[in-house]
Amino acid sequence: MTVFLDYARYYDLLYQDKDYPAEAGYIVGIIRRHSPDAKSILELGCGTGRHDVFFAEAGFEVAGLDFSQSMIDLAEDRRQKLGPDIRSRISFQVADIRNFRLDRQFDAVISLFHVISYLPNNEDIKMAFDNVHRHLKPGGLFLFDFWYGPAVLTQKPEIRTKTLENDEFRIQRTAQPEILYNDNTVDVIYDLAIHCKTTKQAQKVHEEHRLRYLFLPEIRYFLKDSGLKFLFAEEWMSGRSPGPDTWGVCCAAVAL
Repeated sequence: MTVFLDYARYYDLLYQDKDYPAEAGYIVGIIRRHSPDAKSILELGCGTGRHDVFFAEAGFEVAGLDFSQSMIDLAEDRRQKLGPDIRSRISFQVADIRNFRLDRQFDAVISLFHVISYLPNNEDIKMAFDNVHRHLKPGGLFLFDFWYGPAVLTQKPEIRTKTLENDEFRIQRTAQPEILYNDNTVDVIYDLAIHCKTTKQAQKVHEEHRLRYLFLPEIRYFLKDSGLKFLFAEEWMSGRSPGPDTWGVCCAAVAL
């Protein structure tokens, strides 16, 4: 759980093409269909807090947790720039989703952008799901997405290079994956070559991320074992049934 250390500073640039408003709208739509009276959201792995702003604008009170202090610092900077009404609905803090303890329960707990896949061991998933149940009100909704095993094994991850820039930085990122078949995980090595346009300095960042790919039978087992009832699983954003070309699956469950 030591990923995103140097990576955090460049996170928003690397994902500048990510459609946060549409993703937040998708999650809000699910919450309102299945839990129309929900007013509070706990996000596990909130990153720099971009989803949380849209949740607050939709009327929810939002608490965001992330393991990375750097991510939370950026999220708090974002929160401070908001108007007082929206700012008052959002809070952030550093926490490990496996063992944090808050003194309240929420109407919905969400975990987006494959945060659950960053839990490589069964024990990690068990601890996190137990913690979700502990922080959900009875009947509360749990939404999360993950790397879908059939797609990972059918299509297999490939080496990818991505170049992005803004007024301050130009970044080339290479992601080199390796499937560990006996562990149901993928090791992704990220190498970033960063050029600062203002100082003309160059920097290199190297990080190794291990992600767990998951299958629906084990998801159902983990949920049931933690007192959570499986509701549905669908392709992220589209709502289609997951298939061998579905890398991202959204799963919904309720607390018993």
